[in-house]
Amino acid sequence: MAGATSRPCSAPRCSTSGAAAVAENYLDAEADELERAAEAALRPRRLDDFVGQAVVRDQLALVLDAAKARGTAPDHVLLSGPPGLGKTTLAMIIAGEVQGALRLTSGPAIQHPGDLAAILSSLQEHDVLFIDEIHRLARPVEEMLYLAMEDFRVDVVVGKGPGATAIPLTLPRFTVVGATTRAGLLPAPLRDRFGFTGHLEFYSPGELEQVLRRSARLLGAELEPAAAAELAGRSRGTPRIANRLLRRVQDWAQVRGSGALDLPATHAALDLFEVDRLGLDRLDRAVLLALCKRFNGGPVGLSTLAVAVGEEPETVETVAEPFLVREGLVTRTPRGRVATAAAYAHLGLTRPEDGALWS
Repeated sequence: MAGATSRPCSAPRCSTSGAAAVAENYLDAEADELERAAEAALRPRRLDDFVGQAVVRDQLALVLDAAKARGTAPDHVLLSGPPGLGKTTLAMIIAGEVQGALRLTSGPAIQHPGDLAAILSSLQEHDVLFIDEIHRLARPVEEMLYLAMEDFRVDVVVGKGPGATAIPLTLPRFTVVGATTRAGLLPAPLRDRFGFTGHLEFYSPGELEQVLRRSARLLGAELEPAAAAELAGRSRGTPRIANRLLRRVQDWAQVRGSGALDLPATHAALDLFEVDRLGLDRLDRAVLLALCKRFNGGPVGLSTLAVAVGEEPETVETVAEPFLVREGLVTRTPRGRVATAAAYAHLGLTRPEDGALWS
C-alpha cells in the first residue's frame, strides 16, 4: 500500500498501516517507536481494567454491550483529547471486546483513496479500523471514508479519463475508531458519521497513582505510596508520561540505587532527567526563563521566543506551550506570549514591575 508505514501493536489479531512522525521531547505526550513498544506491555486489555475517564468508559461500555447483545458491530467511535490519555488503548479494548481484528493507521499515512481502499478491502466482519489523527486525512480520502462508514461499500475506480470504470465493493460490518487531538478541525460530514463521540480529559493525581501502581505490578516492581504520589504530581495529568517516568525511576533504582522504587530514588531520577515539581522539563524552563529574564515577561512573538531557546517555533508551540498555558504560567495575547506572576514565583524571580532590573 503506497504511502503507509507500519508500527507495532500488542492487541490480538492486530495489524498496522501507518504512523505520524512526532517531535522528540522527554515529557512530550507523543511517543516514538521504542516508547510505544514499552507502553504496549502496560496497556489494559479490558474496559474494566482501564483507569480514569469514568464518563467515557461507562458510555462506551453501554455501546459495546448493546452491540454484543444485538450481534452487530458497534457504531463508529470518535475519541478526542490531548495525546497520551488512552485513545489508542481504548481502540484496542474495543477490538478485544467485540473479538475483532484491529487495524491501525493514521491520517497522514493515507495519502490517496487507493490506500484506504486497500485497507478497507482487507477488513472482516466486526474488525476495528483505528485512524489516529483523523483530522489530517486528505479530502479525497475523507469522501471515500464517508461512503464506507455509512453504506459499507466503496467504489474502486479502474482506469483513467473517459474510460475509467467504478467498481462497487461491498464491505463487511466494521467499526471505525477515529482519534484526534484537534476535534475542531474535523469536517462536519465526517464528525456526524460517528455514532459515539467521547472526549478524554486530563487525569487527576489520584487516578495517575492508580495507573502507576498497576504499571509497577506489571513491571514486577513495588512502588511505594509516597513515590507514586510524587510521580503522579509531576506527570502533567497524562498516563503516558507517568509510565515513562516510572520506567526511568526503575532504571535509576536498579542501576544506582538499592532496587527499591521509593521516594529518594524517585527524587534522584527526576532530578537526573530535569523534571521539576510541576512537571516542567528543560525546554519548559528555558521558555519561562527567556520570557522572564530576556524579555521582561513579554509580550514576545513565537518565532523570537523559539530563537531565544534554540528550538523550532513548532516545537515551542506544540510541545512546551500547551502545558505552560494550562498551568497558568504563560498566557497568549494578540501581541505575543506573556509570563504570569505564577511563572516568576515558580522560578524564584521578582517581576520587573516590582523593581528588578535585568541586565
